[in-house]
Amino acid sequence: MSAAPARNPFTDWLRAHAVPLAHLDPEAPLDDLEPLRTLVGAARVVAIGENSHFINEFAVMRERILRFLVERCGFTALAFEYGFSEGFPLDAWARGEGADADLSAHLAATIPVGVDEPLRWIRQHNRTNAASPPVRFAGIDIPAAGGSLLPALAPVADYLRRTDPETLPMVETVMRIAASFAGGSAADAAPAWGRLATAEQDALSASLMRLLTRFRSVEPFYVSRGGQHGYDVALRCLEGACHADYTFRAMSDLFAGKGLAADTSARDHFMAGSVLWHLERLDPGARIVLMAHNAHIQTSPISFDGHLTGLPMGQFLRNALGDSYVAVGLTSTTGHTADMPRDENARFGFTVDATALEAPEPGSIEAAFADAELGLSIADLRQARPGARSQANAGLAPGPDRIRLQSAYLHTPVLDSFDAILNTRTSTVSDNLAGM
Repeated sequence: MSAAPARNPFTDWLRAHAVPLAHLDPEAPLDDLEPLRTLVGAARVVAIGENSHFINEFAVMRERILRFLVERCGFTALAFEYGFSEGFPLDAWARGEGADADLSAHLAATIPVGVDEPLRWIRQHNRTNAASPPVRFAGIDIPAAGGSLLPALAPVADYLRRTDPETLPMVETVMRIAASFAGGSAADAAPAWGRLATAEQDALSASLMRLLTRFRSVEPFYVSRGGQHGYDVALRCLEGACHADYTFRAMSDLFAGKGLAADTSARDHFMAGSVLWHLERLDPGARIVLMAHNAHIQTSPISFDGHLTGLPMGQFLRNALGDSYVAVGLTSTTGHTADMPRDENARFGFTVDATALEAPEPGSIEAAFADAELGLSIADLRQARPGARSQANAGLAPGPDRIRLQSAYLHTPVLDSFDAILNTRTSTVSDNLAGM
């Protein structure tokens, strides 16, 4: 007679504590999301993740959570995994500038990662609540998701043309080199950067650092000519270009097997800094809904095959904000995910393949949800951490040690990496990927 399978204390805890949710319809009533109110508390930044881009269920749930946090909890801005420099025209559009149809032109050159529907909702919300301060939009990422320095350098050049035209030859050199390898994403730009002559790579980095050093050194001079806000925006755009340039080098070294520990952190460090930049400059009392991949919002370091690869945005935000930062990861147990194999002939340097999910791996948070026979639901993992345990829920450590990353897994202590996990149960790949 075979022995009964051992019980998993965390699965039992999850079965007892996960809260079922009722809807994946973005237009549905929001009452089932009320458990989020306790989870969010007084947090100033609430991050809503996804284990893969291009997933319908994650996009819909994010839209519902955005509605809930704005309409019922007083959140005032959406920050998105989208270029910092490219975000300002979208903020203006969300606040009512231009025509409704203009959004398509704004997003025509960008990867369709799902920013369009939240923006449309914000624009409509602002239109119907004109007596209230508008909900804002903020980009936080390096330019073009690492695909090109030009979206960040163009506003820097415009700024210097007005305030410090003597530096324009240096800017033009940087933009000439940047244009030679610009792409739609890091997937096609990084290989093109790698084909540059070493002298060109070094000239780009040196010129960017010289510009950045000058910006910081002569701040009073620049502010006297262009005001503080204009200076702050231009400086942050330049910092984005510098972080993107560093990321090209870090990724090249990583793929060559000689990367430094945590050397890919530059992008996430910039994203975290951008969130804090916006938080400081939005209206007093601003509260931000932050949408980015799970691997960006988590609060524990990222490692692959035992090598410390990077420190995520969420770790920097937790260090800066403490409990005022809340990270909610989204995942699923069945369905399909969007794998993104590299293809330099594709528009953005990769294709999107709908890959059927296999049964969840033992030890994963997905296996715990599946074994607990839970559908659409959310679990506040803070209640399973050592400091929150009572005699009734002792013995849960260490909990799940991995979470889905597309069709693979990211090995991470899930209880420490996320404050909550929302399981949509199933996932389907978007069919709205025209031009990919």
